[in-house]
Amino acid sequence: MSVRQSLLAILDQGPCYGYQLHAEFSRRTGSAWPLNVGQIYSTLDRLERDRLVRKADSDAEGHVYYVITPAGRAEVAGWLGSPVVRTGASRDELAIKLAIAVTLPGVEIADVIEVQRSTSLRVLRELTQSKDESGEVTSTEDLARLLVLDSLIFAAEAELRWLAHTETRLTAASAAGVNGGVLLKTDTPKRGRPVSRASSGAAR
Repeated sequence: MSVRQSLLAILDQGPCYGYQLHAEFSRRTGSAWPLNVGQIYSTLDRLERDRLVRKADSDAEGHVYYVITPAGRAEVAGWLGSPVVRTGASRDELAIKLAIAVTLPGVEIADVIEVQRSTSLRVLRELTQSKDESGEVTSTEDLARLLVLDSLIFAAEAELRWLAHTETRLTAASAAGVNGGVLLKTDTPKRGRPVSRASSGAAR
């Protein structure tokens, strides 16, 4: 999730102060991704540093308004016009947790999976209930909330399918004799980048 571009997109609709941006972000995303106000202001500081926003006048209550700059508008346009690329390098915490757990001796990986499945099922039920209670779409805010809920529901369902697939893979690996922990290597890892074959061949 890009907090930076999301806040810029909201500021593209008009000047806002920090707490106002916080409320607008929550309202436009169905409060699915809670942000604290400190995160809002730290992001605004970086946006101001990068000259994507600038401070404007304060109101009678001392709220400092932020205004988007032409460079900020260009960044919003670029964000909205480009795809979100999910690369293989992205770090999924659950995948990494299971990958590490399966290499640790004495860890019952089935228990780790079951704990996760119970939580994922609970989250899926809660999201489905929220969607069922949303009622008819009568405003753009309703539509935005449902879009977010649909995304979270699909993600929870995909996670449950992946956990079931992981169990099947682990069962097959165990039947093939692939089990047990991975011992620590005792050799000292080399620092720096490994020498490529091309460069090592050229050096001979």
